[in-house]
Amino acid sequence: MGSFLIAGRFMLTMTGSGIGIIENGAVVVEGQEIKEVGASSELEKKYPGLPRLGGRDKIVMPGLIDAHIHTGIALLRGTAQDTKNWMQQGIAPFKRHMQPRDIRLGSMVNIMEGLKNGTTTFADYDFPLDDIIENYLEIGARACLASTINELSPGMDKLKIGELYPLDESIGRERLAKALELIEKWESRGEGRLTFLLGPQGPDMLGEKLLGEIKDLSRKQGYKIHMHVAQGDREIDQMEKRYGIRSVPFLEKQGLIDEDLIAVHLTEATDLETRLLAEKGAKMVHCPGSIGIIDGLVPPVLEFLQAGGQAALGSDQAPGNNCNNMFNEMKMACVLNKVKKGDPTVMPAWKALRMATIEAANVLGLENILGSLEPGKKADLLIIDLNQPTLVPALSHPVRNIAPNLVYSARGNEVETVLINGEIVVEKRKIKKVDEEEICREANKAGVELGERAAEDILSSANEMVKMMEEGYL
Repeated sequence: MGSFLIAGRFMLTMTGSGIGIIENGAVVVEGQEIKEVGASSELEKKYPGLPRLGGRDKIVMPGLIDAHIHTGIALLRGTAQDTKNWMQQGIAPFKRHMQPRDIRLGSMVNIMEGLKNGTTTFADYDFPLDDIIENYLEIGARACLASTINELSPGMDKLKIGELYPLDESIGRERLAKALELIEKWESRGEGRLTFLLGPQGPDMLGEKLLGEIKDLSRKQGYKIHMHVAQGDREIDQMEKRYGIRSVPFLEKQGLIDEDLIAVHLTEATDLETRLLAEKGAKMVHCPGSIGIIDGLVPPVLEFLQAGGQAALGSDQAPGNNCNNMFNEMKMACVLNKVKKGDPTVMPAWKALRMATIEAANVLGLENILGSLEPGKKADLLIIDLNQPTLVPALSHPVRNIAPNLVYSARGNEVETVLINGEIVVEKRKIKKVDEEEICREANKAGVELGERAAEDILSSANEMVKMMEEGYL
């Protein structure tokens, strides 16, 4: 950590209503924070002795924010694709055999993947979280953490499709207590890189009493609520069977729809429910790749935005969308929504870039420290190589093609350098603090062993992947 002057042919500040581009711009970093932003010619004269990063063939921009991710199940990547009943028949037969080492290794692989592709902040939603938090501290990334709270009894993953979940209040109380212990233990660690949210898993997975207590804690202690809402027909079916009401009206009745609610997915939300959430100030996280693959659907993010809501992008999890790369999510968000509406003008590239930076910071309540290049904010930023084939040519006239190329063409490998809290954590595409190759070797070995332990349950699930294997397609 030190002081730098970072210059680029294009600097995306994310200030104003668009991407806030400055051609031939620079940012001065001092310690953990951004000190000054402006024209490179002026700042180079003002700070002649500072070490230089970037250059004429670079883009400089804020680090990307993955507003919803489950890194702990990364070892299940590719095990539940092209299937129905993804949760019950796809990943549940694996999850019951996962060990702490599998969670730790898989999480580190996901963090490495995201970090090398420009993700500097991960809104990680998992249980247990201790080993995952250690990963973030070790690698130097920023995390906005929610410890999963539910009342699901052991063995619920063996229920038949459509059966009502048995809820156990004592399990929920234990999970809530663990979440609060985690906050107390870790919140002051990591030089401010760790922040926390409350994480009730979904309105179908815990009872009214505990939800009410979480709401009260949120208001009293100032932690936002990060919750899956209307995330699938399975959830709606559970809510109607248990309460005779859909998820969003239920949450409104409980007084949970306000500016402190971060509603993830909204896959099954009606237009009326979507508008209600937006108008009451709730935020949304859109995970287009995951929901597109798992459900074959496009959630109502456009409707949410049109109703005045604020939305962010998330990658969700490796066994859903298969990758944790925010360049992928930006492209998927744009393309899928254009197809859904039959309109090439909806969800433009500049909007997707904002939803992965400043608007994501707003959703997570971190807008005062992250998401844009402004004096006083944390120095979380990327240096991107314009000489990579996917970004050629870089044009300023007669149109500027930087935003479209980043969203529709870039793959993430164009990210050359990553700074978090003013510290270089990725240099020349190499993570500085961990041994990537060794971690991947260990994770591959652990994944094979997990597959062996879970084989009987997976084969008996008779999901579509099993059938494709039996029929010789895989």
